[in-house]
Amino acid sequence: MGEPVPLIYEYRGDVLDLIHLGHIAIVDEKSNIIYSAGDPENIVFYRSASKPMQAIPAIRYGLNKEYGITDEESVIFAGSHAGEPFHIAALESIFSKADLNEETLIMKPAVPMNVTANEERIGKGLPRRKMYHNCSGKHAALMLLQRKLGGKIEDYWKLDSPAQLEVMETIKILGETRRVETGLDGCGVPVFAVGLKYIAISFKNLVRPAGICDEALAQTVEDFTPLIHKYPLMMAGTGRICTLLNQDPNIVAKGGANGVYGFALKKEGVGVAFKVSDGTEQTWPLLALGILEALGCLSPETKERMEELHPSIILNNNDAEAGRREIVFGGITRL
Repeated sequence: MGEPVPLIYEYRGDVLDLIHLGHIAIVDEKSNIIYSAGDPENIVFYRSASKPMQAIPAIRYGLNKEYGITDEESVIFAGSHAGEPFHIAALESIFSKADLNEETLIMKPAVPMNVTANEERIGKGLPRRKMYHNCSGKHAALMLLQRKLGGKIEDYWKLDSPAQLEVMETIKILGETRRVETGLDGCGVPVFAVGLKYIAISFKNLVRPAGICDEALAQTVEDFTPLIHKYPLMMAGTGRICTLLNQDPNIVAKGGANGVYGFALKKEGVGVAFKVSDGTEQTWPLLALGILEALGCLSPETKERMEELHPSIILNNNDAEAGRREIVFGGITRL
């Protein structure tokens, strides 16, 4: 494992308060590294950044069509939803159409991540629900896949289950690697770790499916990826980075817990992945903006949307400017 390098300096007033270390890997359409900072081979858990890849097997087996799941509803398989009303409506529809039981979900009952949605829940006196968990869309896809492959649906979360073995194989193919480490994710299912560059490659393959060695998998990716652009709110929620980036028709993006993020550029056929070693997710918008700008691929519309997140400005609890963040990596060549 190589040493991480400084990616972001964070100032409180004029005093350097934090240094965010990490790694960056950028690959071209042939999966060659065209830029790296730190160690592009550093082993990184995908966490939720793998959700677009984990959604693919359910679509490949036609489970969305089999159960009459709409295109919009199917995108939540690949997202980390915020528990807004439209997210829950989509999930309830999926569970009803597919005859799934919410209690089969492995995670504990949760509350919506979206503050307004949670306040509405509290105001109505509604209890916590497993469906509110941001990973419940992914779990629904895994439950359907487990059933299709002949496993016991209540075992969908086990590493040796048919569903998880299928997902792992998909992760290997899309990432063009046979080395995948595993752990236990926060939501109770296996989580996969690969070298950072292979995360970049897997995102590149989401926008360049012709390069995927499995023909059926390639066709599934070609069919599914456009739906992410059509229904970006299902990838995250109102005002969240994954939704804002996926509103750009040239970008497919997804983040994961503890500072990992991946995205790809359609026209350029480029895949990007970065990992902030301290797990700070507040740096994501600035890092994504900086990389896109350095590559020469930042549209004015995406820049405006992303700057609403105040990526370079640190606000205190009173919305007063308390500091700033600055990018300190460099050397990316414009495409």
